[in-house]
Amino acid sequence: MEEIRTLLTIAIGISIVNNMVLAKFLGLCPFIGVTKKTSSALGMGLAVIFVMTVASVLTWLLYTYLLMPGPQNLLSFSAYVRENGLVDVLRTASYILVIAVMVQLVEMVMKKNTPALYRALGIYLPLITTNCTVLGVALLNTTDARVPLNLLEATVQGFFGGVGFTIAMLLMASIREQLEMADLPKPLQGTPIAFICTSLMALAFMGFSGMG
Repeated sequence: MEEIRTLLTIAIGISIVNNMVLAKFLGLCPFIGVTKKTSSALGMGLAVIFVMTVASVLTWLLYTYLLMPGPQNLLSFSAYVRENGLVDVLRTASYILVIAVMVQLVEMVMKKNTPALYRALGIYLPLITTNCTVLGVALLNTTDARVPLNLLEATVQGFFGGVGFTIAMLLMASIREQLEMADLPKPLQGTPIAFICTSLMALAFMGFSGMG
């Protein structure tokens, strides 16, 4: 029962209370660039959910058994890595490598099976590799966690981090589709009004802060 409560807390916290886009302001580039249409926003959201979930599993295993010092470490040079301050360097490089591999897999599958969506996402799909949202969740699962997370908790946090990203994307896309029919002053059309809506959405999501 306690484990289920912990998992629910993680899921609600990362997806709503501490939404990576609207509370942490990470991943704003694809958030603004791909939310002109709901279909594109959903496609990007699903891609991020997959990448973030699998990357969370792999980076947790990588950190726990290869980078983090301790008896569970499988490498004999872990003490040398810790003493010379190489953990942060190896962590960032290895995490980005894992994320890049997952993005390439998603890109190949999407290009073959959904070419229209692949073209709609454009440059923003490969940019998931450098999407600070994905890297941010990977760090929250390992070195930046307030309390150590087990593999299941890290996986849940990765999955619902992607869900939170998708929720924000879909909300923004629905707003922007409605704004297309609005008579807006020319200086506000496009990106400016998108940033104004983003700030208002962030203010609205602050109402969930007490839930955590």
